[in-house]
Amino acid sequence: MTDSIQQSCPLSHTRAILQIGDVAPDFVARTTQGELTLSALRGHWVLLFSHPADFTPVCTSEFIALAQAEPQFKALNCALIGLSVDSLPSHLAWVEAIREQFGVTIPFPIIEDPSMSVARAYGMLDAAAESSVTVRAVYVIDPDGVVQALTWYPPAVGRSVKELLRLVAALQFAAQEGVLLPEGWQPGQAGMPQVPLTQQGVAAAGPAWFMPPAAERGV
Repeated sequence: MTDSIQQSCPLSHTRAILQIGDVAPDFVARTTQGELTLSALRGHWVLLFSHPADFTPVCTSEFIALAQAEPQFKALNCALIGLSVDSLPSHLAWVEAIREQFGVTIPFPIIEDPSMSVARAYGMLDAAAESSVTVRAVYVIDPDGVVQALTWYPPAVGRSVKELLRLVAALQFAAQEGVLLPEGWQPGQAGMPQVPLTQQGVAAAGPAWFMPPAAERGV
């Protein structure tokens, strides 16, 4: 393999951003743990997240937190994949610096994307962007390769790993149980039944048909 990135991403760049329900664009890329093909992870949930740059304080804090939470993501059958436009040598040097300075080993792969092909395919960068700084984007991809959630943060604000864990658990529970999940839902709590979508169903459910009583919500 040459020093140039070996990756492909077939998505046309006519859309600024992916949407929930889209099939995640497939790609092959070099990472800190060898070559990775996204579609090879079918059957697993995937948390694909970008960071603006290696060797930066906010990104380092996020990667330390993600590394420490990796066993919890693994218990949810969720693979973590990082990405930035930095080169593979930069990623490797940063990972080693984190290990040496903080005693934390990064257990998940980090994609190099110097051509910005993956970043642009996923909408982390506009097709006409002059800067290579990506937003702090997160894409939660289900076992069928479909995007089920996405979040964007600006470069200056770090993400909450605890919330990302909750989000993956919530998506899985809602899909498995066919329920709705209220504000602040936490794993172990019950969900809310689907609201009736017929006139007869609304009449039978009563005046609060759009918000079940607390007992029914498991609160």
